[in-house]
Amino acid sequence: MSPPSPDYSKSASWASLPTKRDAADSTPKDSNLKNTQSSAQADVFFIYPTVFVGKPTNRFQWNADVNDSILNYRIQITTILNQASIFNEACRIYSPYYRQAHLYAFYTRHTEDGDSALNVAYKDVKSAFDYYLKNFNHDRPIIIASHSQGSYHAERLLRDYFDGKELYRKLVVAYLIGRPIKPDAFTHILPTKKPEEIGVWISWNTFGRNFIPYDYIRFKGALCINPLLWNSSEAFAAKDLNKGSVALKFTFKPHFVDAQNHLGLLWISRPQLRGSLWVRNRSWHRADMNFFYMNIRENVALRIKTYLEKGKVVAAVP
Repeated sequence: MSPPSPDYSKSASWASLPTKRDAADSTPKDSNLKNTQSSAQADVFFIYPTVFVGKPTNRFQWNADVNDSILNYRIQITTILNQASIFNEACRIYSPYYRQAHLYAFYTRHTEDGDSALNVAYKDVKSAFDYYLKNFNHDRPIIIASHSQGSYHAERLLRDYFDGKELYRKLVVAYLIGRPIKPDAFTHILPTKKPEEIGVWISWNTFGRNFIPYDYIRFKGALCINPLLWNSSEAFAAKDLNKGSVALKFTFKPHFVDAQNHLGLLWISRPQLRGSLWVRNRSWHRADMNFFYMNIRENVALRIKTYLEKGKVVAAVP
């Protein structure tokens, strides 16, 4: 059984809207950053990652209930605060609550149940995007941004709405973070090669230096864009190039981590903080975007600037 479908005509069905107060309006402590959504010239449609990870507390086992106030609060103080807020200077932020699939959907042996749960989640994302296009967009440039499960849905969304479609002309860039995606995932949308390119897509998955995950087969051959260089080279990028990360308690930390693409993985050295000698993380999945907060923020502004100067994405659309 699935929970009730969201009604996207109601603001309560959105985790973030530029017209309501939410965690995406926040800026990190110890930073001089400002939320300027009111004057932003582009939109971001942000699809958050899996937060439905614990034992279900109601009859809905596979998909989250968008009316679950406790889960929605967790979504606000984690991904909306730490990830969606990256875009609040250059974009108006639209992020729908959706019946996200439980984390187990990606690992269950009951693949039909897992696929069904993911399809329910994508149905909501698609419905929210349709509502956004008809009621909020008003012919503005669009950025698609996502993390983890969100990138699973964003990849489908790009195929359904942008890849070889007329709407592609409004696509500034797609940040599909925290999910392994092959370079040829799309027919017409190409991976980025330069920091100012538009109509392209970007992805990376963060791990500790010299670590190869046990399920590396998932990442082998995946695209890895270094967010300190904005290309897929294996050149080392020193932490001096890192304009600022968001660490614990939503605190801004400049020059926090370095980055290097290695065989489809983004390797970083251990962050230097009090007590960091005791940090033994090898997968930094949760911090895929936090670590590169300011570099993403500046890159968003640069690509929007390029888009506005060109007027639209210039590419062959069948």
